[in-house]
Parts: sequence; C-alpha cells; structure tokens
Amino acid sequence: MDTPPRTRAAAPLAASRHALALLALAALLPGCGQSSSNTPESPVEHQGAGDGQKPAGASPSAAAAASPAAPAAAEDEPPPGQPAGPPIVSLSGVATPPQPPPEGSPRLASIAMLTRVYARPSTAAKRVGFLRAGAVVEMDPEPAGTEGCPGGFRKIKPFGYVCLGLDATLDLDHEIVRATARRPDVTQKLPYMYGTVTRGGPAYARIPTEDDLARYEPSLKKHLDRWAKDEQSGATYGLDVWLKWRTEPAPPALDALAQRITDRDVPWFLRDGRRAPNLSGLIKTDDAVKIDEVSRRNGMAFIESFLHEGRRYNVTTDLRVVPADRFRPIRGSDFHGVEIGKDIDFPFALVRRAGGKRWRVEGKKLVEGGELEWRAAVPLTGKQQFFGGKLHYETKDGDWVDDRHAGRIDPAKKMPAWGKNGEKWLDVNLTKQVLVAYEGTKPVYATLISSGEAGLEDHESTTATKRGIFRIHTKYISITMDSDAVGEEFELRDVPYVQYFEDGYALHGAYWHDKFGRPKSHGCINLSPEDARRLFFWTEPAVPPGWHGAARSLTGTVVFVHP
Repeated sequence: MDTPPRTRAAAPLAASRHALALLALAALLPGCGQSSSNTPESPVEHQGAGDGQKPAGASPSAAAAASPAAPAAAEDEPPPGQPAGPPIVSLSGVATPPQPPPEGSPRLASIAMLTRVYARPSTAAKRVGFLRAGAVVEMDPEPAGTEGCPGGFRKIKPFGYVCLGLDATLDLDHEIVRATARRPDVTQKLPYMYGTVTRGGPAYARIPTEDDLARYEPSLKKHLDRWAKDEQSGATYGLDVWLKWRTEPAPPALDALAQRITDRDVPWFLRDGRRAPNLSGLIKTDDAVKIDEVSRRNGMAFIESFLHEGRRYNVTTDLRVVPADRFRPIRGSDFHGVEIGKDIDFPFALVRRAGGKRWRVEGKKLVEGGELEWRAAVPLTGKQQFFGGKLHYETKDGDWVDDRHAGRIDPAKKMPAWGKNGEKWLDVNLTKQVLVAYEGTKPVYATLISSGEAGLEDHESTTATKRGIFRIHTKYISITMDSDAVGEEFELRDVPYVQYFEDGYALHGAYWHDKFGRPKSHGCINLSPEDARRLFFWTEPAVPPGWHGAARSLTGTVVFVHP
C-alpha cells in the first residue's frame, strides 16, 4: 500500500495513529480502471470518473493507428496547439504564468466547478475544454447562438464557446467569481494547499458560532486535546502548509488557540456571520450551518486558511468551511526527474529503491563503497556484469550498482512511427517503473513512476496498469477521484495534473505518497507532483491559459505503456 509523503519536518506516518486509514486510501488509487462518460464527446456529469474514450492505437498491435489522426469535422473549429512563447511550465520546472485578459476587454467568468467549453455554439457539440469557478477569460462580445443554451453562447479565446447561465456569467463581480479569485498556483508543485483527514468532522456553510460548535462538534474539547498532543499530524505539525499564500508570519497553533486570535484578513464572504456562496451545491436553506461531513478516507484541497477565535479554518475549492485541525497538512514529495541532455546523458540509472549500495571490485569480490542516494540519477559507462547472480551496472566513477535498486535507462531501441513523425510521446516501462518523454526521436526527460500495484498481471481483474498504445485525450489541472465500491469508499479531491489516456486510466500527481519507483497505484500511473506539473504543460492537448482542462480525441500525446 502507499505511504504518505515523507517530509523534512515529520517522522514517517507509519508511526501515526491514522496510518492505516491513509494507507488504505492510498492503495485504492482513485478512479483508475473505471469507465464512465467523461470523454470529449460526452458530458462530464461526475468530475471524478474515468474516461470512456478509446484513443487511436488502443493495443500494441495498433501502432499505425497512433499516427496523426484525420482532421476534425468541418463544423468544428480546430483547436490550436501549445501557445506561442515560453510554456506555462517548462520541463525544467520554470513557470511563466500567463497574463490575465486585458482590463476593459470583453470577458466572461466561470461560476461552476466545471464549465464546459464547446467546439461549436451548441450543447450537442464536442467538449474541448473546461473552466473552473473564478476563471475570467477574454471573449468575443457578439452573441454566437442559443442552441441548447437559453442564455446564449459566447466565443472565448483562444477557441471554443461557453454557454452563459448556471455555469458562466458576464458579471465579473458575481460572488462566486470574487470568492474563488484564488487561482490554481502552477508556479509550485501543488496547485493548492492539501490535507488528508485525520479525524472526521463537519463541513460548514459559514464560520460556526459557539452554539454551532456545541451542537455539531460536542466532543470538540476531547478532539482538540488529542490534536494538541499528536506530534505526527497535530498542532505542532505542518503550519507552513496552511500559510502557502500568506506574507505575514502566523503564531504557533496552540498559542493562537490559547489567545483566541482572529486574523485581520478573514475571507470577505465569511465576515460578520455571512454564508459562503453555494458553489458546492450543498447549501439547501438560508439558515444552513453544517452542510457536509469529511471522513478519514478524504483528501482535500484548499484556497484559503485563516484563524477565527483561535481556531484555524480552511476553505475548500468548492467553498466549504472546514476546521484545519481535522486534517494532516500535506507538503507532497520533493522528488522530480531529470532532463536528458541537460542534467544527464545516456546511459544512466535511476535509483528506484532506498537502501542501495555502491560497490567496488576488489579481487574477485564486491566491497561496499558507500550509500546509494535514493532516486539519484547515476551516470553509467554502459558496462554491466553479474555478481553473485545479480545484474550490476558500472558507474562512471568506477563503482557498481545493482539492478534491484537502480534501473538502467536507455533510449528506445526501435523508434516507433509516431517518433519518426516528430510527435511528442511518453514511453512508460512498467518493469523498470520509469517514464521517458520524447520529442520525436529525441529523449528529453526521464523520471520514476508508480504504476498499478498488481504489476504485470491482468488489468481487468487486478489493480495492474493497462498496457498498450494510447493517446492523452482529457486533462485537468485538478479533478476529484473517488470510488463507491463496497469496502473501497474514498474521495481524493483535486488530484493534481490529471491526464486521462484510456477509460479511467490516467497519469497524475500523487500528493499522498512518496514511493515513486515502485508499483503502488490502483491502476493509474502516479507521478510526483512536480513531475506531473512539468509533463502536464508539455503534453497535448494543450490547456489554454486560464482554463482548467482540455479535451481532444485522436490527436493527443501518445502514451506507450509496456512491460
């Protein structure tokens, strides 16, 4: 099973009291292998479900089908590729955030968790992308038709059409637009603040009063006493995570609680007893207070964090108000891969398991030569030899490393047609737990992954990752993944940098574990958050500036998954 991120400030979570719940959560990697209707051609009814679109080349024997697809239908405006200029995030990890639409230009805003962008001004047209609440995009001021949309369509930049009404508005001062002005932060490895639930509890529509707390959290004193003493995920752990966007220092959590401190900048929409805008859809009455529960199988993302009368509250991406003391702050793995030709050249090895050693040959024996840094990229000479029945690789500094801990990375032995055609593609080796990104025939990036924990078994009956040749067809900066299977109920909100390539299978960042280089998922291909961020903005379909997702069948980046 997966383990949570190993961070600089904390001991491994295996020692904490909530370890078993989180381990079970992580092992059930969300959504992978589950099919639903979330494709470019069909409505997105449930934001966490897998995709049913089968891209070109759905099996290894279909390599020819994975070459460039036929042009789009004449009535569909072809979407552009990657925008001109520097990428939003480069393979080096450098972010160049796009400029917002010019002030005074015609603009519309999203007021839904997913606002669909259509290829044509019709709700029957293909979905080519998605906006998220708070996104403001430039548009053509002229109406573009009303087919299936009583409020009328507007054409947005750089392409596509949005229906005005329940999901989008011309009112840039709309309360949801203002409340969700905090956009996903693509300059860092995780786009939001993240936490996993350690102790279940309520989610509120507003900041609860003393009477509310007595009613909805009757065991609050006992809970806070446990939280104060919990060194693994309690009051003394991870305050820096909740200060992600803060410029001023904050007092220690227990000091704030004792002094009943309230921040000066409590979110405007929660001041003076106000209720949050109903983005979640869970607020059913004007006097609603408790609107939901969070459980120990939840992972969540937040856009705000503040102190009120000593207690810290977080605001979720859909504007629920939750006590921060119910969560373990998550920093996410610091690991990322290497740029080939810049950081390192072939041949090299990636150290995929901890505990490896460097070895020297003395006479006919191997003598330990020091520790092998976990997940380091080690330059090799190309020589390899068996010692004691185990395969070893010679390093450029004269040591040897064994194949149990370090996997040798070489360029593709036989270049596929899509590579020869100059396409970008991803080569995913399940045996070595390695991904190599290519631009045509040129390898440019390599990193460790975590694929399905069942290894090379049958993906239809186990948690193995499906093998074959696919194309990325739907991407989200973040999306909720969950399961309702009996005994496997979980919900991970805003899983970062998700790229669906077949049914419910996706490449995505995993904020809840740090075991990249070993099979750990429920079928998807786990990447470290930073690797997921870099590759997300490198692959096709491109997600236009300000958008939350993109969808395009047949022409996305090839993903070749093999043993």
